[in-house]
Amino acid sequence: MSESTQQPIIIIRKKKVSHGGHHGGAWKVAYADFVTAMMALFIVLWLMSTSDVVKKAIAGYFRDPTGPGQQTGSAVAGTGESLTLSKSQMANLKEKLEGALGQVPHFDALKNNVEMTVTGEGLRIELLENEKGMFFESGSQKPSEAGRDLLVELAKELGKLNNPILIEGHTDSRPYNNDTYSNWELSTDRANQSRRLMQESGLRQNQVLQVRGYADEQLRDPAHPEDASNRRVSVIVLYRPPMEPVPAAPARPSTAPPSQTAPAAPPAPEKTSPSVAAPTPAKPSPATAPAAPAKPSPAPAIHAK
Repeated sequence: MSESTQQPIIIIRKKKVSHGGHHGGAWKVAYADFVTAMMALFIVLWLMSTSDVVKKAIAGYFRDPTGPGQQTGSAVAGTGESLTLSKSQMANLKEKLEGALGQVPHFDALKNNVEMTVTGEGLRIELLENEKGMFFESGSQKPSEAGRDLLVELAKELGKLNNPILIEGHTDSRPYNNDTYSNWELSTDRANQSRRLMQESGLRQNQVLQVRGYADEQLRDPAHPEDASNRRVSVIVLYRPPMEPVPAAPARPSTAPPSQTAPAAPPAPEKTSPSVAAPTPAKPSPATAPAAPAKPSPAPAIHAK
């Protein structure tokens, strides 16, 4: 074979490029940041669409999730803003309390002695006694086991609210057989014992405004003053206090007296067209008349002798 027909030898050398091994977890960090940002976005969108009640509860949790207060905003305690019910929401509270009290043991035997009514001052919850003593031992301020369970459950639910609480004690007209202890003391002691038990179980210390004892002055059944239903303890959830209106600014007194009117402005002088007026001759001033010449006095006559 001649040299002209011999094909050249081609050598192909492949360059091996090294990628530095495994990429590591950088992409995972970026992906985690993206997912976290998306989750935060959807949480913000959800919060913007929720009601004010939920917003206050969540805000209370983030303010103090482990605080010692007894308010909404934490599964433990929280010291955020609690919920305040207005007059239009008391019916919903009544239904919620009825459902919560249903969890009390043997509530079926107690429900006929628990009455809830929406009145002019708030939601009135009355625990009515029977002849044997349903919620308190007969003639005593000590609550029974059923009464204790019911008051504890009420305190758990009412402690979530910001509405103030009143507690009242009432008795029937049967006289108390004790010279130093009467129905006045019994009604007051039962109301105060209920207050103490409820504050230990869920009510805030400043939530109870008043503890009242009425003895037999406000009978539930005036036609039967000695009926056992007149012996009762009433827990009243007051409405939210109305906002005080902003007083209107006092009217600014006018400087002019009311009986006098401002004087009318004088009429403006009429404008005349500019015309050349004929000069008026100057009035001659009166000349001083020349003084008359003095008349010579006659000479004395001379007589000859």
